[in-house]
Amino acid sequence: MRIVVTGTDTGVGKTYVSAALCDERSTYVKAAQTGDDDDARTVRERSGATVHTLAAYPEPLSPERSAARAGVPCITPQEIARFVDTLEGRVVVEGAGGLLVRFGDGGTIADVAELLDAPLIVVARAGLGTLNHTALTVEAIERRGLRCLGIVIGSWPHDPDLASLCNLDDLAAIAPVLGKLPEGGKDLKLEIPA
Repeated sequence: MRIVVTGTDTGVGKTYVSAALCDERSTYVKAAQTGDDDDARTVRERSGATVHTLAAYPEPLSPERSAARAGVPCITPQEIARFVDTLEGRVVVEGAGGLLVRFGDGGTIADVAELLDAPLIVVARAGLGTLNHTALTVEAIERRGLRCLGIVIGSWPHDPDLASLCNLDDLAAIAPVLGKLPEGGKDLKLEIPA
């Protein structure tokens, strides 16, 4: 099974959700790492999965912009899909930023999911502003004929405010809520629907 993890933004918890989807029999693929983080190391340490980072660019910008500023070509969705096609078993592919953040040749992580015929999980923020971003992301997934497995709410507060609590119900009307990533805890168990 292949799953693509995307978000409504950067820093919403995609890497921790990816780790929760993996175990020692899984393979994690970071399509493009930008900036100083090492998402693959985080996933390997948390899950024991085999990990691959296909491209790394120095600045914390979109892959396309960071690669251009570094004077190197940006990895394309086709290159990412070709690599993933060589892997067996459960493969979790994590994008960079959100669903429509640009990679090489103007492609996006949505293109990767389409090339792989893989469903997506959307990671969203808990507080204000998340409903519109999440609805637009899920709508873009569905408009392309792709499947959204559901939403994971990142950085769920220890003491949720009214907006977060209301959003929990409202997000469930957009797509199934698969789980809440505890704020600071980073521990999450996910059951993925068939």
